[in-house]
Amino acid sequence: MLSKKTKYGIKALTYLAKQENKTPVQIATISKSENISLKFLESILLTLRKNGILGSKKGKGGGYYLLKEPSEIQMTAIMRILEGPISMVPCVSLNFYEKCDDCPDEKACAVHNLMLKVRDSTLQIFRNTTLSDLCKC
Repeated sequence: MLSKKTKYGIKALTYLAKQENKTPVQIATISKSENISLKFLESILLTLRKNGILGSKKGKGGGYYLLKEPSEIQMTAIMRILEGPISMVPCVSLNFYEKCDDCPDEKACAVHNLMLKVRDSTLQIFRNTTLSDLCKC
């Protein structure tokens, strides 16, 4: 299940992507518009800033803004930053692989083989979806 952190992060990014002049937006404005707790949103936006998705400006006229065009921000990046591994089990993860303790042979494991298909389908959707696709901007 998608965490609230990721759901709210995508909502905030979509809000920022829809801004016509791409000027910084205050956290309180996003929080109110998207009905997200201010403290929780601060944490999410800070994570996105630390990972190179957002920039920020302090002082008058300050706030958060996208560092790239929405069409350049793939959902794979956002999902990995906010949610962690895309795969449902560690033995099929591309970036966070771990062998399962209870599995002597991954190639013969029914769960492993099913989760490979799930991972590949999910990755295809995330790789082919950008922030621009989500906000039609």
